[in-house]
Amino acid sequence: MEQVILVDENDNETGLMEKMQAHREGKLHRAFSVFIFNNKDEMLLQQRALNKYHSGGLWTNACCSHPKPDEEVKDAALRRLKEELGFETSIEKLFDFTYKTGFDNGLTEHEFDHVFAGVYNDEINFNRTEVQDICYRSMNEIESSLQSHPQKFTAWFKIAFPLVQKALAKTNAHVQKA
Repeated sequence: MEQVILVDENDNETGLMEKMQAHREGKLHRAFSVFIFNNKDEMLLQQRALNKYHSGGLWTNACCSHPKPDEEVKDAALRRLKEELGFETSIEKLFDFTYKTGFDNGLTEHEFDHVFAGVYNDEINFNRTEVQDICYRSMNEIESSLQSHPQKFTAWFKIAFPLVQKALAKTNAHVQKA
């Protein structure tokens, strides 16, 4: 039984709950999102596998999930990057944000989301039970697609993408080149 870490609005742990129960009840819990870029400043997008419990077939950032109890968020992000996309690279924390969105199947994502970014330029052997497809796109292409076809993207990606743009503009670079 997979558990998520329940948190308050400041990311202080308040308890544990079974993952699907937390999503049925819309409980605020700790999560992370990883954004990966290549040396051409293109962002890696993944299309979620069709069998995901929500947002199957939608495009989103490289990976996202929940840390396990007693697991550091960055360690969890690195673990899921390897599990979903089959590679390892260094990542750095950009920012965090909170969002809440409901889905047609009655589930609610209410997450305190820690956002990380990194660079990767080699082969990607993704896990086909987690990921339907992948591609690299420029920030301008993604921004245009979000405006013309928002229904093709996950709810959290639509919120996080402009925040990532702002964070990267502030640092005056995408991510440190590996």
